Amino acid sequence: MRVGICTIELFISDSNSLKGKRQVLKSLKDRIRRSFNVSIAEVDGNDLWQKAVVGFSCVGNEKGFVNAVMDKVIDFIEKTPTVEIIDYKIEIL
Repeated sequence: MRVGICTIELFISDSNSLKGKRQVLKSLKDRIRRSFNVSIAEVDGNDLWQKAVVGFSCVGNEKGFVNAVMDKVIDFIEKTPTVEIIDYKIEIL
């Protein structure tokens, strides 16, 4: 069994408040959950209104499968116009 863990630091330029940030993140997390069947949550930066740290994980039988899912989620986030990836880190256990 392989477990993939990814932490992504995001910049949300259109957010003017914590409420706006929550709306953007909720939409993004819901779309990712539906599309890729991963667990995802905001893990840091809860009190910052233009910055968020999101973590997601995936479990699979093969390292290649887990790595492919991680890459697809990152590509999906990069193509999302409301957020910008500042940095990310992937670990596969």
